[in-house]
Amino acid sequence: MLKRIAGGIAILIVLGAVLFFTFAPGIVEKAQNGYVAHAPYAISPEAQRLHDRLVIGDWHADSLMWKRDLLERGDRGHVDFPRLQEGNVAIQVFTTVTKSPAGQNYAENSAETRDNITALAIGQLWPVKSWFDLTERGLYMADRLTRYAEEAPEVVRVIRTKSDLDALLAARAEGARTIGALLGSEGGHILEGDIANLDRIFDAGFRLMGLTHFFDNALGGSLHGEGGAGLTDFGRQVVAEMVERHMIIDLAHASPQMAHDVVAMTDVPVILSHTGIRSHCEAHRNFEDDLMREIAGTGGVIGVGYWEDVTCDATPAGIARTIVAAVDLVGVDHVSLGSDYDGSVEVHMDSSELAALTQALIDEGLSDDDIAAVMGGNMVRVLSELLPE
Repeated sequence: MLKRIAGGIAILIVLGAVLFFTFAPGIVEKAQNGYVAHAPYAISPEAQRLHDRLVIGDWHADSLMWKRDLLERGDRGHVDFPRLQEGNVAIQVFTTVTKSPAGQNYAENSAETRDNITALAIGQLWPVKSWFDLTERGLYMADRLTRYAEEAPEVVRVIRTKSDLDALLAARAEGARTIGALLGSEGGHILEGDIANLDRIFDAGFRLMGLTHFFDNALGGSLHGEGGAGLTDFGRQVVAEMVERHMIIDLAHASPQMAHDVVAMTDVPVILSHTGIRSHCEAHRNFEDDLMREIAGTGGVIGVGYWEDVTCDATPAGIARTIVAAVDLVGVDHVSLGSDYDGSVEVHMDSSELAALTQALIDEGLSDDDIAAVMGGNMVRVLSELLPE
């Protein structure tokens, strides 16, 4: 009898584990990446024609963090390759989130706080070596993207060089619907404090790196950290090595002092991948206007986000108004898209619905040329200038 009871308990434990690892990741993701249901957006024939001929690019999506096959159209989250194709997206940066503090907030976080991504990695059955190693987490997510490109090269191509970018744009001009995917890291803590890991992630395809995320790290201070510090000596070494390797520097989540330090020590365009405009939407998450002008002055771009914390209105019309505010602040040549899709945000349009944003920009009075610049032209310019040969 005891053996039967023990056997039954063992079966229940195994069954419970199977159910947990099968269903829990999807439940968590659906709760984290909200979507506001709405009636279909009205798109005029004029707006659709313009949208269909745009080269559209987005500087920031965290989709590789979640347990979904991005080659299949999903019923949760904001991004997968079928939906990107429906939205006519040509270039998508996929950022890897390797650490996130419990109780994460925009005001102040400690690097010593319990990490959310550890639980996510274990719960989604990532490789064991990634459970407690941030570099391995980033490399695992990079490998996922590489495998998508190998499995469906007509759907996705990983962009590592200017030649890759040129080939993608030429193919799309001939009617291909291939999406160019770039790898980025949300925070320099992916390096685990070791400059040698910069070569490891570069060799894995990373071409963009944010220096911090929601906490201070070995490179310097976060906008949401404890001290507002600038670049450390290690941070300066990393920035110099990134410039040498033609990697794109992303100042999203950097402390203002770190952003000033980076601009002062470099002579290349830098970007702010996903944000809003402080004078348009008063929020700690948005840099002061003067710093935005300083970043634009490098020749870089500001990526406008799609969530309410940075726009104060996350509808397509609200995002369009934020874009207009950005254009008024830094000039049309320095404004891009930076959705933060699948980054634990709630949105009013997923990646299949971007024609609604084109319509909203027309409604705001932007010219076709200005819309083309913001929706992707400026991103292409920066990538063409910064990517390695």
